[in-house]
Amino acid sequence: MTDTSAGPGALRLEGDAVVLDAKGLRALAHPVRVQLVGLLRKHGPSTATRLAERLGVNSGTASYHLRRLGAAGFVEEDTARGNARERWWRSVHRMTEFNDRDLADREPEATLAYLQSVAATYTLRAQKMLNELQTMPRAWRDTFDMSDWALRLTPEEAVALREELRAVIARYRRDTPEAAATAPDGAERVGVVTYLLPELDAPPPQLHPGSGTATGAGTS
Repeated sequence: MTDTSAGPGALRLEGDAVVLDAKGLRALAHPVRVQLVGLLRKHGPSTATRLAERLGVNSGTASYHLRRLGAAGFVEEDTARGNARERWWRSVHRMTEFNDRDLADREPEATLAYLQSVAATYTLRAQKMLNELQTMPRAWRDTFDMSDWALRLTPEEAVALREELRAVIARYRRDTPEAAATAPDGAERVGVVTYLLPELDAPPPQLHPGSGTATGAGTS
């Protein structure tokens, strides 16, 4: 993908994805903001009131977080839809990329807060789908899958697996307004969430010389 920029101090872009810098990372380090950006990308422009109803928060809370997201460059006011009484917002980007390992080292607290917010959002999406599963048409119920596999890989193999999974997903139709307009009959939005979670083995317990007693205990 080609790097582009909207100007000095702007968020860096790769294709239609925004690449997080330190400011952007801190701005998204809140679960409500992650969810607001996700809803605007998924459903299109909306108001703080409508978004608040979807999230189960009050409109003042949604408005506050939308303003913070606007100041950070993730959302902007949709002036073509808004009026004096109702302010509409839209997402500026289609995706978010967090691929700066040095940034994660420099901003450990913001990184953890952001990733925890993303994980919580994924969990909420899964719970919502499960609540609706039994009322879905049978054809869509049959597509549902929740699986996990335990693999033993080197770091290089894990990176290769991640890239292979991304390549497979890239072969399928993205959910964009343009794709929705030209998709075949029966096509619906499908969420694919991937986790690649290193689960490092704990080191063996150390023994006091000659005592035969472990100095500590580990959990799995």
